[in-house]
Amino acid sequence: MSVEIELSIYVFILAGFLGLELVQRVSPLLHTPLMSLTNAVSAISVVGAILITGEGGASMLSKILGSVAVMFATINIVSGFLITDRMLKMFKKEGKK
Repeated sequence: MSVEIELSIYVFILAGFLGLELVQRVSPLLHTPLMSLTNAVSAISVVGAILITGEGGASMLSKILGSVAVMFATINIVSGFLITDRMLKMFKKEGKK
């Protein structure tokens, strides 16, 4: 394997462990802001995946993985907004609409 691929795999694994630790240590009061932040990160992922997928010289594997990334990141964004909306509704007073 080339050094670039090994470094990419290392960064991916490190980011996975770091993300897991970060999410586990978040208090329940901060879940709504955290969901908003993950929606922003997913939006960046969608833009990056669209750029990779639409590139003229991209291989077929890149196009397939880019399309899958667009699909999953879009699902993550939509579900994140739905969950955030539902969580915010829990804090509204019953008398107000």
